[in-house]
Amino acid sequence: MKIITYNVNGIRAAMGKGFIKWLQETDPDVICLQEIKATPEQVGVFEFEELGYKHYWYPAQKKGYSGVAIFSKKEPNKVEYGCGIKAYDDEGRIIRADFDDVSIMSVYHPSGSSGEERQAFKMQWLSDFQQYINELKKTKQKLVLCGDYNVCHKAIDIHNPVSNAKTSGFLPEEREWMENFIKSGFIDTFRHFNKDPHHYSWWSYRANSREKNLGWRIDYNMVDQNLEKRLKRAVILPEAKHSDHCPVLLELT
Repeated sequence: MKIITYNVNGIRAAMGKGFIKWLQETDPDVICLQEIKATPEQVGVFEFEELGYKHYWYPAQKKGYSGVAIFSKKEPNKVEYGCGIKAYDDEGRIIRADFDDVSIMSVYHPSGSSGEERQAFKMQWLSDFQQYINELKKTKQKLVLCGDYNVCHKAIDIHNPVSNAKTSGFLPEEREWMENFIKSGFIDTFRHFNKDPHHYSWWSYRANSREKNLGWRIDYNMVDQNLEKRLKRAVILPEAKHSDHCPVLLELT
């Protein structure tokens, strides 16, 4: 099973940059999208259906903002929209598709970069998300949590850890949360296979950051430890340029 997570930063904008052709060539079994910023009615779904995808959307209430989706070649047994907490569900942050052998989630963690209020919202979300996943694990033992976590885990995951030490996304309390989240029973699949530096999944649009590879690794495919033996490959795909993020791929046997 080939699974991709991708923050497209507006699916309509990504489609204008060749996203459909890339999707056809890459041919994932499941693709988890974040920051879709649109409803299916605004996008038109014919091209995705032509490629064989069933598609499930959970847009935010606010137009042109946030939102997640899952496209799958195989029809899921069940699709769960949201987490049951209105403040988060109004922003379209979680969608989950349950298959016979795994449950795959597309999740878009909030950013705290716009100021103290959103940073506080983000920290509350992180706490609530951990509790939500703890409960979910009681009934779903094979979770794949794909998404934009908006947190760099370690210094190796960011181009300049010193200058960003007080920046949202690399704050000590965020990194501590990530460490504890992984210790609660998850595997950061990219790091499972690759211990090298200079691998990122997001770059600022400013100062030619992408060309200089001055990035952050904030997009993850986390899997439950029960799936460790099924891990085959995990890679970042920086050559895909439809967004300020790039896709991250996971293959399971």
